[in-house]
Amino acid sequence: MSVIAGTPDVTIIGAGPTGLYAAFYAGLRSMQVRVVDSLSEIGGQLTALYPKKNIYDVAGYPAVLAEDLVKNLYEQCKQYNPEIFTDTKIEKLEREGDLLKLTSADGRVMYSKTVLIAAGVGAFTPRKLEREGMEAWEGKGLYYFVKDPTIFYGKKLLVVGGGDSAMDWAMALGDKSQMLLIHRRDKFVAHEDSVKKVRAMGVPIRTFWELKSIHGENGVIDHVVIFNNKTKEEETIQVDAVLCNLGFLTNLGSIKDWGLEIEGNGIRVNHAMETNIKGVYAAGDIASHPAKLKLIATGFGEAAIAVNHAKTVIDPHASFFPGHSSNKDDKKEAQAHATA
Repeated sequence: MSVIAGTPDVTIIGAGPTGLYAAFYAGLRSMQVRVVDSLSEIGGQLTALYPKKNIYDVAGYPAVLAEDLVKNLYEQCKQYNPEIFTDTKIEKLEREGDLLKLTSADGRVMYSKTVLIAAGVGAFTPRKLEREGMEAWEGKGLYYFVKDPTIFYGKKLLVVGGGDSAMDWAMALGDKSQMLLIHRRDKFVAHEDSVKKVRAMGVPIRTFWELKSIHGENGVIDHVVIFNNKTKEEETIQVDAVLCNLGFLTNLGSIKDWGLEIEGNGIRVNHAMETNIKGVYAAGDIASHPAKLKLIATGFGEAAIAVNHAKTVIDPHASFFPGHSSNKDDKKEAQAHATA
């Protein structure tokens, strides 16, 4: 068992958008930062599942590719030189005296003054269609996430789902493919504006329809059978590919054994984003509180709240609110004039 040298002010578990922003904001507060993530690359779901998908609800961007958002967040935090460990799954979190002890799956030990858990939804896998024979088509025309959207260009594409991912891909691919979108209900969980834009593009949308079976030869999809779950009507449609956006199955894994208060599939936090363990905070999708809204934008806000409170834990003389970052250069300029 090896001990990683150094004791940072905060260790951030998770290098998704919330974790990367937290690393930047901690840098603003002159905190020494370490970031650990179980994946081989930073970015969380944005990198692992849909790097080429546009994101529409991040402040300052009418639309931004997921991979570009990750790149910008990394550039933003990199100026403060955080330590970043990928391929590092934390199995244990324990208090040892005044410090928090983190032990990774491969036996490495790290110590930290505070910890911010920004692990998204924990381990995630796409929710799959529970239909006989579907598994055999995965990667052969049936997809649950997209790394390269160009594979659908010019194809007859069936999109299954009614959430933001389905609508985002419909907007991205609707004019580059022959698309049909089906959803098992007539209510969509996507943002209303996204649904309007997909309809305005002329993408055919059928509600109360579901995918029943996929057919083809030599590993190539030729057609599918869909059915109306109200009328039981069935229809055969010629398609080249099927893209399913049915959400994710999540698992907190070892996090459930750390002594934290678990609420649903998240970690319960108070107004300070602090868990029931002093010095341990949570932000982003994994944090649970009465006003919870699972968006990247709110994850950024929760990260800032957590970091500011963590700062007062490691330095009781520090102010919780440091002032606006836009004022920093103004103050330096005023001081320069005063001494000139």
